[in-house]
Amino acid sequence: MATVKNVSVDQALELMGGGALMLDVREDSEWELGHAPQALHISLAEVPDRLDALDKDRLIVCVCRSGGRSSRAGQFLIEQGFDAVNLDGGMTAWAEQNKPLVADHGEPAIG
Repeated sequence: MATVKNVSVDQALELMGGGALMLDVREDSEWELGHAPQALHISLAEVPDRLDALDKDRLIVCVCRSGGRSSRAGQFLIEQGFDAVNLDGGMTAWAEQNKPLVADHGEPAIG
């Protein structure tokens, strides 16, 4: 069984610059507080039912708040035939490195 590889924030940005998709698997309330502008949001519980929204020919960078849920999502995606990596440290690491954040309402934050 292949395991999901962790990537740093800088590696994730490089991968996304090359066409990778950032998949944010946090809950709706977390997403609304703040997320990467280019991310696609599908909560972890919905991932198995939303595989048709993902492209098997595109690398997926999975992200959550700290990296635990996104690691599980990445592992699941790999088992389904996708190419996926996990953002080590999640959106917490993203925000700590002052990477872009947007929010649905108000000032973006990581909850």
